[in-house]
Amino acid sequence: MNSCVHAASKPRKSSQTSVLCLSSAGYGDDLKSIPPIRRKPILDHGTALTHSVSQSTAMAFAASDELLGTFVPVAVYWVYSGIYVLLGDLENYRLHTKAEENAKNIVSKWTVVKGVLLQQAFQIAVSLLLFTVITILLTVVISHRCTHCMDRTDRSLRVQVIKDESGAEKPQPSVPAIIAQFIVAMFVLDTWQYFMHRYMHVNKFLYKHVHSKHHTLVVPYAFGALYNHPLEGLLLDTIGGALAFLVSGMTPRTGIFFFSFATVKTVDDHCGLWLPGNLLHVFFSNNSAYHDVHHQLYGSKYNFSQPFFVMWDKILGTYMPYSLERRKEGGFEARPIKLKS
Repeated sequence: MNSCVHAASKPRKSSQTSVLCLSSAGYGDDLKSIPPIRRKPILDHGTALTHSVSQSTAMAFAASDELLGTFVPVAVYWVYSGIYVLLGDLENYRLHTKAEENAKNIVSKWTVVKGVLLQQAFQIAVSLLLFTVITILLTVVISHRCTHCMDRTDRSLRVQVIKDESGAEKPQPSVPAIIAQFIVAMFVLDTWQYFMHRYMHVNKFLYKHVHSKHHTLVVPYAFGALYNHPLEGLLLDTIGGALAFLVSGMTPRTGIFFFSFATVKTVDDHCGLWLPGNLLHVFFSNNSAYHDVHHQLYGSKYNFSQPFFVMWDKILGTYMPYSLERRKEGGFEARPIKLKS
């Protein structure tokens, strides 16, 4: 049997302690010294917490799912809308002629590009700010609940948050669970956007100073889908997306795919084209023709639903049915059935 005592080492520049183990059989003849264990100087709690917060926040931004969920949909927006630009005018599939687009749209395409980039920059800033605040709050909570974390300031608390007690990364939900989360998120986002969108048309002040910016594009096109006032982007997209994410219970990784899909759907609804074989038109009756009706003067009080379903329009009496008809000069026209003679 061995008994252990601690003997202070000779004074050195760095604070050290030697652990000495005495053999009970030899009463010290077999004295062995374990290599000194260096102790970190006792840090002031405020200093340690500040260091921990700054370090965990920095590492949380290093290619996390939350960060990807912020930037990937932006990239998807420009890639998908860019595909429509590369396809050209496609006069035989347009819902409005090129002449109508040039005559009716109040703003230039360069103004639209700058406006979309401004809104996306604003949304990114808001998302990163919320992400930073949440990370700091989690760090502070964990630091106070786990006092020994003060001696582990070299570890990212963010890693502790996203990993379980065994240190293994938490598994992602099953495919059926992800599908269910998608459906719930789609319903929540549609509900939020329908009522907010409709209110922006009912409230004259909000329409004049906020939502009318989007309606300067009477003839929509793909990369003008998010040409909105920053306040509208915050209310409809940022808050609506956050609610859909939280209520559905999806993981940040699932959120990357959901918000990328929602972005594709939004761009497609504003593309101003009726392309054959478009799967989004097959699965969703809320499509480019449906939304085009809303952008026209006669349809501004109808078809508020976006971006997935049309249920709220049908339930609350704001649904305007239409028929797609061929134009003599080529292309299609979404002609409202209610106004059809």
